[in-house]
Amino acid sequence: MWQRLSFRTQLFLPLGASFLAALILGGVLLQIFATGQLAEENEPRRRSTEAIAAALNNTLRASDNPRQTLDAFVHSLDTSSDIQFRALEAGAAPVPKDGPRKSHGVPQWFIDLLAIPNLGVASPVMIDGRRIGDIVFVPDISADLFEKWIGFLALTSLVAGLMVLTGTIAYVLAGSVLRPLQDLGEGLTRIRQGDYTRPIPVGGPPEIRQGCEEANALAATLAQLSRDNRDLMHRLVSLQDDERRDLARELHDELGPLLFSIRAGTIALVDAAPQTGNLGNSAREVLQSVEALQQTNRRILDRLRPLYIEELGLATSVQTLIRNFGKQAPHIAVTDTIDPDLNVIHGPLAQTVYRVIQEALTNALRHAEASNVDVQAAVAGETLVVEISDDGGGFPAGNIFGRGLTGMHERVRALSGSLSLLRMDERTYVRCRLPVQATRDAPSSG
Repeated sequence: MWQRLSFRTQLFLPLGASFLAALILGGVLLQIFATGQLAEENEPRRRSTEAIAAALNNTLRASDNPRQTLDAFVHSLDTSSDIQFRALEAGAAPVPKDGPRKSHGVPQWFIDLLAIPNLGVASPVMIDGRRIGDIVFVPDISADLFEKWIGFLALTSLVAGLMVLTGTIAYVLAGSVLRPLQDLGEGLTRIRQGDYTRPIPVGGPPEIRQGCEEANALAATLAQLSRDNRDLMHRLVSLQDDERRDLARELHDELGPLLFSIRAGTIALVDAAPQTGNLGNSAREVLQSVEALQQTNRRILDRLRPLYIEELGLATSVQTLIRNFGKQAPHIAVTDTIDPDLNVIHGPLAQTVYRVIQEALTNALRHAEASNVDVQAAVAGETLVVEISDDGGGFPAGNIFGRGLTGMHERVRALSGSLSLLRMDERTYVRCRLPVQATRDAPSSG
């Protein structure tokens, strides 16, 4: 539970608890010491009351008219004094003018908190051996209560001020630490996602600054490795294209003429069939095999290197590919939106786009059991966007890229692009994005 709290919460909760504990401790100490202090401060006046009562009793015993002497003493007392005479006939003690508990604005809960002891005292007054009243001491502690209340307010204000000051300092310091940590976390997320261009702001304490600098150095290293990897992949793709070009040339220049020669000889045998008897049937079978072999050779040449891209242009070649796909799979309805500006694309970029569309159409035909395929390819600013979707069964779980698309993914990455396979709205989408400017500047592989 504690680990789930934010850093500021973990910082402020102990601070607030410590200040609250200090306030409670101050109240407890005030209650303990204030009660004893009030008793000690009023102890001399208690003793004075007892001394006055003893002196009055001695005077009354020596007086010829004790009652007159007592009346004179009573009239001499100030009604605002803490010392008063209470006659037994009165039945109640007189209340001082300001009252024994006048608080001068002190809350009652604070007075109850102090647990003030009974500070009053009563000393008997005797005449002729008979108790006729008491000298009572009823102290007015309102000034003392007000003094304690002011002290309590000062303590509370000090604690509150310290809490606000400490909280402000802690908030500022926490912000100075958390902001660089958040920047570091966001930067590491960008690095994990492959974005090495935006540096992490360096700030905060030295330990965090060092972490940010190390993360920026790591991003620079990864960026260099990524560039080296793309260059290596680009060279590998170029070598593959060169090998395919050489193999296609060998098949075209060597195997093509041989197949044509065999086909021509077979046609001559078929034409001479009436003179050769049963040999004509075998010649026709050989002719069919040769024609099938020529078609297979053309398909292999097309898969190895579609040479007509350089002659017709990418847009026209893709449209031709789609028309041939429609003839090969008449049960699949194909729609397309091909940007004519694709004809200005050449080299590895054009070949990669052609291969991606070709591989996606092949997968839709062989694996997806689709009835509808849509092909879109366009140049949007500095990005070439290709999207092929079908309404087939989708890709198997845990096997997003097959062997063909895996090879296409490597080609796309070599050109600093992205290739993704998505399943939405009961359709499968192959989406490819390639930077046009970067690939225009890349050297052609032949």
